[in-house]
Amino acid sequence: QLQASGGGLVQAGDSLRLSCTASGRALLIYTVGWFRQAPGKAREFVAAVERNAGITYVADSVKGRFSVSRDNAKNTVYLQMNSLKPEDTAKYYCARRSGYELIHDSSRYESWGQGTQVTVSS
Repeated sequence: QLQASGGGLVQAGDSLRLSCTASGRALLIYTVGWFRQAPGKAREFVAAVERNAGITYVADSVKGRFSVSRDNAKNTVYLQMNSLKPEDTAKYYCARRSGYELIHDSSRYESWGQGTQVTVSS
């Protein structure tokens, strides 16, 4: 079971760090991705970190502002979000999968957390 946390209401330009933790399974054996979904919009890939080498991927829409990392000792994957903009407002989800091909494809992820809301005011 995955759980995303760390969301909240912030102002434009602020930072937030989201955490994704897992109970019962070691996240280090999985690729973990972050997605977001705003009301009335499709789910969007944000970032991901591979299971082995820890190679990271970040969507062009957030590149330079967001980064993803993992702390295997804490069984946690983080999404660091800096210079937040109102258009970043969405519910953010973490998900895990085996493999890393088509890493942006949400249908390839096997297990999802419940999501955490991020709201950025202007």
